[in-house]
Amino acid sequence: MNDLTQRQIQILRAIIEEYIETAEAVGSETLEKKHSISASPATIRNEMVKLTELGYLKKPHTSAGRMPTSQGMKFYVKQLMKEKDLSVAEEVAVKEKLWDYRGKEDKFFRELTKSLAKQTKSLAVATTEEGDFYCAGYANILDMPEFYDIDVTKSLLLAIDECDYFHTLFAKFIDDQDVHVLVGDELGPQLHGQYGFVFTHFETPKHRAGEVGVLGPSRLNYTRIVPTVRYFGDLVEEIATGW
Repeated sequence: MNDLTQRQIQILRAIIEEYIETAEAVGSETLEKKHSISASPATIRNEMVKLTELGYLKKPHTSAGRMPTSQGMKFYVKQLMKEKDLSVAEEVAVKEKLWDYRGKEDKFFRELTKSLAKQTKSLAVATTEEGDFYCAGYANILDMPEFYDIDVTKSLLLAIDECDYFHTLFAKFIDDQDVHVLVGDELGPQLHGQYGFVFTHFETPKHRAGEVGVLGPSRLNYTRIVPTVRYFGDLVEEIATGW
């Protein structure tokens, strides 16, 4: 795994999962107490320095702890995390809610994004190749510390207002990968800050195509959001009729 030692991987995983939960830089004392890492605080600190030098972690100006970089978060998503699927009850509830709208495209996507935003507690978006754009969950982002910064929130809202931003972004990632995870600079110059975006492509039975995804801070709960976005994309293909 990129030549990291098992201890470095253990420390990196623990820091990222703690950061996803708290939105705060993580110190060696926290790792020792909460994550059962069999090393002294001094050894943990040395490993954190090495991970910082390798580009997986960064040190904020206001804290002695560390937080993941975009590189670290991407490594976590690709190599370390274990997905947590929706329960059968959750899948059935979502499908039942959307089933009645299967023949009404506009209403379907409005309800789809509302349901996705509710499931992920983030901002949900959907687009179609015809240029339609749907978004729900604005209030969710205001519960996240990252968006207490008005400039961070403004950048996000401006990107949403410019619907072409998403269509241009999606066009860059048309391939066989079922779910895409973009972090930081991968989202382009329009979004200034540490954002994360998980999305998937869909195609209806009558060959209408588009994307559905979740946007938020870079510390999105990827273990939950990646399989959830995949399920919602599959759901569009499964139950959309007449369009």
